[in-house]
Amino acid sequence: MTAPKKLFIKTYGCQMNVYDSERMTEVLGGQGYVETSSPDDADMILLNTCHIREKAAEKVYSELGRFRKLKADKPDLTIGVAGCVAQAEGAEIMRRQPLVDLVVGPQSYHRLPELEAKARTGQKVIDTDFPEEDKFETLKSRPRAARGPTAFLTVQEGCDKFCAFCVVPYTRGTEVSRPVDRILAEARDLVDRGVREITLLGQNVNAYHGAGPDGDCSLAGLIAGLDKVDGLERIRYTTSHPNDMQDDLIAAHGECAKLMPYLHLPVQSGSNRILKRMNRSHTAESYLRLIERIRAARPDILISGDFITGFPEETDADFQATMDLIEEVKYGTAYSFKYSTRPGTPAAERPQVPEDVSSERLQRLQALITRQQHAVQDAMVGREVGVLFEKPGRQPGQMVGKSDHLHAVHVSDPTAQPGQIARVRILSSGTNSLAGKLID
Repeated sequence: MTAPKKLFIKTYGCQMNVYDSERMTEVLGGQGYVETSSPDDADMILLNTCHIREKAAEKVYSELGRFRKLKADKPDLTIGVAGCVAQAEGAEIMRRQPLVDLVVGPQSYHRLPELEAKARTGQKVIDTDFPEEDKFETLKSRPRAARGPTAFLTVQEGCDKFCAFCVVPYTRGTEVSRPVDRILAEARDLVDRGVREITLLGQNVNAYHGAGPDGDCSLAGLIAGLDKVDGLERIRYTTSHPNDMQDDLIAAHGECAKLMPYLHLPVQSGSNRILKRMNRSHTAESYLRLIERIRAARPDILISGDFITGFPEETDADFQATMDLIEEVKYGTAYSFKYSTRPGTPAAERPQVPEDVSSERLQRLQALITRQQHAVQDAMVGREVGVLFEKPGRQPGQMVGKSDHLHAVHVSDPTAQPGQIARVRILSSGTNSLAGKLID
């Protein structure tokens, strides 16, 4: 029997890249590959890259440089770059790092078997097209392994918003939504393999408008369909745009018991002037009204957000408007970053805020978010919450899972098992997690 080839995948960035890496592992499994945790014994190395963070491409080139000796010692080693840096950089990757054999964009990973076969013959292979065929449909017949209790499921890709700071429309393309029946079929398959919670993914997931039995279906309609899938106990979705938070989706948060009380709804800034310069197409006031409506539908919902400090031309007054908005919303958690230029985006050509100013603003903003996060966590002490246990913790007999509100919760109880959903009384709040005990 021929020994299996070994595949090492390193995943950068967003949850969609995690989903994509899982699909790439499955499709290459059909070519005789098994996943390995180390590049040292790999027959193929694949970097699934993200272009959203500062100096993302340079980090990829640096990582590739570390593989130079591996390639010298093992000339048959195939090295590939996938994802958004691959889409943005294309042939430039091979020019700067000749050891790369394969470059594949995020819309073409279903073509990996034929691309890998060409690379094995010594060809340099680049595929950064936006193909017409449905990559998800191409993969549906691939053998799939047992899964843990949680999974991501991509339902929508691309973005039509063209925010001034963002490269997603250029690397992932315009908005495309998968048909309802194919998503439901994949969800049932995941449940059959042990999944109890599914997070629906999209660059702009609440803009979902997939083909359904009665015409275009909204995200709320899709969630209603998933609510009927036996064995699926929890539904989440990310990431959303305020402009696409429609009435039926807001109502779903109050009507669908499986839809968890957590919403990630990025605002980016509290300054209307900066929001306009970002091309965000909403205002601080419209965002706050939206939060009020969502909380009216589901009073216990935890709100998460995204913020950028030091966006070009941001003044002290603009930054203070952001801090004021954070104070009013009271976020349970948030992701915040200093602005960094993305070549080819409109904001890259504008006057930049000094680095030290951006850094100081970021520190102040994160301190405020941290205080709010701790206040929300502290308020959970003494309450009963539902927890889906996922894996053993660091301590003997400890099990770790996620609450309805997406808080990490650890319980020291040998009876707790992965995949179990149990009621837990919260006993204490830590830096980024909660501790509790099972309720009999």
